[in-house]
Amino acid sequence: MATSQKMAETADGMMHSLTEDTWATPTTQLFAFIGVLWLSLKVFSFWRLIASLFILPGTSLSTFGKKGSWAVITGASDGIGKEYALQLAQKGFNIVLVSRTQSKLDTLAAEIQRMCKVQCKTLAMDFAANNDSDFAKLKQMVQELDVSILVNNVGLSHSIPVPFAETPEREVQDIITINCMGTLRVSQLIAPGMVRRKNGLILTMASFGGILPTPLLATYSGSKAFLQQWSSALSSELAPHGVKVQLVQSYLVTSAMSKIRRSSAMVPTPKQFVRAALGKIGRSGGAQGVAATSTPYWAHGIMHWAIATLTPGPMNKYVIDVNKSMHEDIRKRALRKAERDGKKSS
Repeated sequence: MATSQKMAETADGMMHSLTEDTWATPTTQLFAFIGVLWLSLKVFSFWRLIASLFILPGTSLSTFGKKGSWAVITGASDGIGKEYALQLAQKGFNIVLVSRTQSKLDTLAAEIQRMCKVQCKTLAMDFAANNDSDFAKLKQMVQELDVSILVNNVGLSHSIPVPFAETPEREVQDIITINCMGTLRVSQLIAPGMVRRKNGLILTMASFGGILPTPLLATYSGSKAFLQQWSSALSSELAPHGVKVQLVQSYLVTSAMSKIRRSSAMVPTPKQFVRAALGKIGRSGGAQGVAATSTPYWAHGIMHWAIATLTPGPMNKYVIDVNKSMHEDIRKRALRKAERDGKKSS
């Protein structure tokens, strides 16, 4: 009995000694340190996310222009663009509305002037046409104005998810022309005045399609990825001149483009989204580590952070395949709906 107890004690001692020796090796200590550092960085990143979304305020809009200066909003007649116009007018900015349909612009301009007692100018232009004369009219309209804010909101997506090889040529051309060329040409008209005054804010609406390669929305996804790179580069160019450039990332918002009418925690109304965007200027939200980018709405910010931090990453094949499967399902439902609607009308 005593011999067995002594053997057990000896074995315990050997195991304890072995454990100490194992943990004492430099390699094991290095891996332990890396693990603790990795976990600490994740925890810090999470709390930075919470602070950015829920605690810390953004830069005040008054930083970029005095009361009575002007804000230019493209794609202004509906949805997010309309809400940007209304909320900026409520904060005392005069408004230039640029969109395709003059009747909608007139209605919104009358509403803004009645409610907010600010000046309002309108310009009807079809960004898909990319007419030089339209941009010349816009240049003439703003050249004497103190434009302190530009909201690049005009945009176009596919009517339904569609394989690239089956995408109509006109749809491809319109998406690239509106999302890319329209945004660049308007910014090139407005930015020089901001540089001269050494103050201004350029907000460009983006999409998760620009950070997540999106099969069946390939052209739209590529156009938004272009805006990400362009905005980050432009931000670096204009920062020394006192002009702030910020790309505003979003997931789904109730709008004509998304074809979603009912809001939820994950799908805000334009009013909720724009309130978050204007309240978080200069804050990254869920877009940590991405230059000149903010994902300001809380649910979208958490989702963006989780994709970038807790998955293999947005460019990972598995993540792309999951996105592809989701949009294949959306396409099937859209085609079935179109077929039912066709039978009803025939």
